[in-house]
Amino acid sequence: MTDRLAGMTALVTGAAQGIGKAIATRLAADGATVIISDVNEEGGRKAAEEIGGKAMAIAVDVSDPDSVTALFDAIEAKTGGIDILVNNASIVPFIAWDDVDLAHWQKIISVNLTGAFLVTRAATDQMRAKGKAGKVISIASNTFFAGTPNMAAYVAAKGGVIGLTRALATELGAHNITVNAVTPGLIESDGVKDSPHKDAFEFVEMLQAVKGKGQPEHIADVVAFLASDDARWITGQTLNVDAGMVRH
Repeated sequence: MTDRLAGMTALVTGAAQGIGKAIATRLAADGATVIISDVNEEGGRKAAEEIGGKAMAIAVDVSDPDSVTALFDAIEAKTGGIDILVNNASIVPFIAWDDVDLAHWQKIISVNLTGAFLVTRAATDQMRAKGKAGKVISIASNTFFAGTPNMAAYVAAKGGVIGLTRALATELGAHNITVNAVTPGLIESDGVKDSPHKDAFEFVEMLQAVKGKGQPEHIADVVAFLASDDARWITGQTLNVDAGMVRH
C-alpha cells in the first residue's frame, strides 16, 4: 500500500485473527516487518503465512512474564528490536455482574490489563535501550465510555488501559515514544461473530451516526496512522472509532 513504515518492526499481540490480524496485515502493507504474536501458535503461523512478506509468528501468553521475556528475546535476535507495539491481545467476555467471581475477574484483568503492562514494559525498555523513537498503540474499547452491561471486568480492564496510556505518554515523551489508545465500537470480527455480541449489531447501529457494521479494517486504518510519522505530534490520546456511537 505504502512504504511509510519501511525499515520498522511492529509487534501486534493477539494477531492470529480478527482486529489483530487486520492490523498486522495493514502494517505489513505499509512496509513494516510484522511480528504476529498470539497464544494460538498455529493460528499465528497461519496468519503470518497469509500476510506473507516479512511477517513472522512468535507465540506468547501476554499474562505470563516469562513468556513475554522470551518473546522479546526472540524479537531482538530476529530483527534487532521493535519500533511499533500494538497491544491488541484480549479476552472479550459476556457475563452478567451477578455471575462475576474472583476467578473471572482475575483472568480478564491478567490478560487485558496486566498483559498490556507486561508487553509495554518490555517493549519500551527495548525501545529506549536501542534509542528508538517508538510508538505504543493499545486497543481499548468504547465500552469504557458506554458502560456496556455483561462486561464489568472487561470494561474495568479497558479503562485501565486508557489510564496507562495517559500516564505513559507523560513519562515516555522525553524518549520520543508516543503512547495512544484506540477504542473500537462493535466490530464484525471472528470473535464477535462467535459470541452473543453478534446479536447486538442492530441495536448498536441505531446509536451510530454513520450506519453499517464496523469491520476490523476500520480499526487497522487508524492504527496504521498512529504508527506512522504522520502522527508524531499525537500522544496520550484515545481515538474513538465507532461510527459516532459514543460522542464525547
